[in-house]
Amino acid sequence: MRVLSRRVQQILGPKPHNDSFYYTDQLHLCKTTHALKKAHALVVVAGHEQDPFIATKLIDKYFHFSNLQLARKVFDNLSDPDVFCWNVVIKGYANVGPFAEALNVYTAMRWRGTSPNNYTYPFVLKACGVEGASKSGQVIHGHAVKCGLDLDLYVGNALVAFYAKCQEIEMSRKVFEEIPQRDIVTWNSMLSGYIVNGYADDAILLFYDMLRDEVVGGPDHATFATVLPAFAQVADIHAGYWIHCYIVKTGMVLDSVVGTGLISLYSNCGYVSRARAIFDKISVRSVVLWSAIIRCYGTYGLVQEALTLFRQLLDAGMCPDDIVFLCLLSACSHAGLVEQGWHLFHSMETYGVEKREAHYGCIVDMLGRAGDMEKAVEFIQTMPVQPGKGVYGALLGACRIHKNMELAELAAEKLFDLDPDNAGRYVILAQMYEDAGRWQDAARVRKIVKEREIKKPIGYSSVELESGHKKFGVNDETHLHTTQIFQILLSLDRIMGKETHEM
Repeated sequence: MRVLSRRVQQILGPKPHNDSFYYTDQLHLCKTTHALKKAHALVVVAGHEQDPFIATKLIDKYFHFSNLQLARKVFDNLSDPDVFCWNVVIKGYANVGPFAEALNVYTAMRWRGTSPNNYTYPFVLKACGVEGASKSGQVIHGHAVKCGLDLDLYVGNALVAFYAKCQEIEMSRKVFEEIPQRDIVTWNSMLSGYIVNGYADDAILLFYDMLRDEVVGGPDHATFATVLPAFAQVADIHAGYWIHCYIVKTGMVLDSVVGTGLISLYSNCGYVSRARAIFDKISVRSVVLWSAIIRCYGTYGLVQEALTLFRQLLDAGMCPDDIVFLCLLSACSHAGLVEQGWHLFHSMETYGVEKREAHYGCIVDMLGRAGDMEKAVEFIQTMPVQPGKGVYGALLGACRIHKNMELAELAAEKLFDLDPDNAGRYVILAQMYEDAGRWQDAARVRKIVKEREIKKPIGYSSVELESGHKKFGVNDETHLHTTQIFQILLSLDRIMGKETHEM
């Protein structure tokens, strides 16, 4: 009988384990969907398919391999899933989609009488943020308030990110201020919200507030990756120096993400050699990093250096993207390298890069700057995509350079339809009319701007003081000491006038 028993065991395999941890360990070791299905079969044979602990691990692994159907099947077979099972399903849909299903599962969870916890809300709010489901997220925010979890750190961080993604930046800041004990994720989420929504100045002010928060313990890699584009936008070289020094002193890894931010900042401040030094220090380079340094050289007219970097990119086995070609085409356009620009434009298909309107706009700009207006028009007429405001904007700019009034009127007419609220288009045409002595036409265009209440963005200057950057526009009277400032300016003007007269 013992011999027969051993023979049966060899055929059927080892006796099933009753320990849940044994099966979760086996599931953790699965590296492929095929291995996961085999482990799943063992769970079923052992009669553990209703074990919430094992089922949760199974669902998580299936979502990890993007097998949504089997993940949902495991969940639907559970007679009484606990809150952890519900959370894993919501998290899975929030990460891989369909995102609306995360909200559906959350709703079903509440109908089944399972109370969400502080891990549930971050997952479902993430899905709402990706979907841009502002109203649904607000309802869920209300649920969190009723449960007394709205001030929980995880939930609060998720709410900050959610409102920022829905472009409700004031509400995002309000939630941020209400969080009693913020961590680095809270600050980074708010910083990211400001940057994504175009509030660079607010992001910078918040960054300095963060540095004064002793609880956080200083910025991390994600902080710099987030805030560097804001400093690059305002060309704050001192902030760039400080961040660069902080990274070196703390031993923080200088990777492609932070490196790209530093290169852009140094580039915008005119420090090409420093930007190149950052690039040379990074061993593992992304395409984004390459495009940043290529753009840097192209911006300052160093086209040959940009083209050399492009060849090095190819030699490194990297595949250029549309941004790399955009930087190169722009550089060739400004340098007048028409033949080289055409070659790059036609080579995009070789690398599987799709031409966008911006690339066509660069070619129009390149031909226009070279004075070949006829070919530029012919190129626009044969474009396989519908020309947009970028293309006609480039054509109008070229017309202004070469004083081609007739073509400028045609380009402006297109722009008034495609980009009706851009005051700059009207101003260019009006100035061309004035240069040509056509005062009535210039007045007509300026009258249109006034009647349609088209506002031109106000230009401003920025000065760096001890308290930070201060902006001021033309005839700006917002300063507390405006009267005294203008009096001193008038006094200086009189003194200079007197000195000039005496000379």
